[in-house]
Amino acid sequence: MDSALMLWIYIILFASALAYLIIVRSVSRRRRPPLPPGSLGWPLIGEMLELWSLARLGKQAEFVDKRRKKYNEDIFKTSIVGEKTIVICGPAGNKFIFTTEKRLVLTWWPTSLKKLFGDSFFTAPYDEAIQTRKVVTGFLQQEVMDQLVERFDKTCKKCIEHDWIGNSEVLAFSSIKKYAFCIACDMFTSIDDPNWQATILKEFNVLVKGVFQPPIYFPGTRHYKAVKAAKVIRKELVKVIERKREMKNLQGKVEKDLISHLMDAKDDNGNLLNDKEIADNVLLLMDAGHDTSSSTMMMLIKYLAEKPDCYQRVLEEQREIISQKKPGELLNKNDIQKMNYSWNVVKEVLRLSPPLQGTFRKAKVDFAYNGFSIPKDWMIWWTTSSTHTDPRYFPNPEKFDPERFDRDTITPHSFVPFGGGPRMCPGKEFAHVEILVLLHNLVKNFMWELVYPDEIISVDPMPTSPKGLPVYLYPH
Repeated sequence: MDSALMLWIYIILFASALAYLIIVRSVSRRRRPPLPPGSLGWPLIGEMLELWSLARLGKQAEFVDKRRKKYNEDIFKTSIVGEKTIVICGPAGNKFIFTTEKRLVLTWWPTSLKKLFGDSFFTAPYDEAIQTRKVVTGFLQQEVMDQLVERFDKTCKKCIEHDWIGNSEVLAFSSIKKYAFCIACDMFTSIDDPNWQATILKEFNVLVKGVFQPPIYFPGTRHYKAVKAAKVIRKELVKVIERKREMKNLQGKVEKDLISHLMDAKDDNGNLLNDKEIADNVLLLMDAGHDTSSSTMMMLIKYLAEKPDCYQRVLEEQREIISQKKPGELLNKNDIQKMNYSWNVVKEVLRLSPPLQGTFRKAKVDFAYNGFSIPKDWMIWWTTSSTHTDPRYFPNPEKFDPERFDRDTITPHSFVPFGGGPRMCPGKEFAHVEILVLLHNLVKNFMWELVYPDEIISVDPMPTSPKGLPVYLYPH
């Protein structure tokens, strides 16, 4: 056959195949639901500048509220932390995200966190993360927390005596952070050395400032400082692990804490964690645990100063518990269970000022939700504000009303300060005990008043007091 004819045949076949692919793709696109409404903002930075600006003013919820009103109350698109993002709102949206893990979505965190938390269950590949999470959460289960209430109370009393009693004014936020970090050090490492704790806490304060910052690894940036701080903390934790291994070899046992638990615990495949994996997970939980609970306890102090009627009811409940105990007797799990109104106060704080505004997922496959297309590899963000301050789920949502949790029927998946589904925060019970122990010890000793009642609480990346939340103390 003539070579020129063959060439023309090949060209025609290629053109036909190309035309077929174009037609098929065009038809497929017409059948696929549209992307959600919204804006991707500026190149590279997206709409992150607006989110940061609102967060500094303590108005981060406005970012979502504004777009729900403008585009769609259930779903819209944006671009934050360098990723094209779908924001899914409402109880139905929360349930959808919480119940489609691994099938449609995967837990996702910014890649910059890998440099900070290494091979922890937040940042490890999915299957490895599931195995590690099981090992870690085995230590944080309800039964273990019940056994450690007295240990929490002993540490709290020591901190109250050192940092609060005898002072007419204190920086509540820094004192609370110190308490939360002492609890974390005791629970996770069994280290009670104030100098070691102060040194490591200083590094953690640098670390948290760089968690959700742009991953610009250059001297002077928050991300750079955070990576350096994480390396220092990790090195110290590895030293602790090595000492515990030596002690175990010599004595046959070590003190009960998270590190000793992780040294012995095996995953479903019978594998042990290596020292770096143990250090990475302890680093993560010490950071997340003491920062999120510190933020909540700070806001608890603020709200009780502003709501004397709520403070009085908390005081009455705590005095009733004290009346049933012997002088000097420490709190126990039964006492924690009696703090019903006090825990409702904490829940109302978590509703109005949650430590995290939600978390992220990544679309595993292309799928549709509520009539819109969600492309594979796009980030998905669920937020607490889309339900916590919605009057359909919490009547009169701006009012601080702890009794709503006893009086009203709470719509499932509308109160989500700890997330939900298989990725619910593993430290929920830890926070429950830690916060109520502090509340008990504070209200039985003091009333307090805000030095700066109009101070703006900013979010960086959690609610924080730029002035340290100074309070005047009035001992009972």
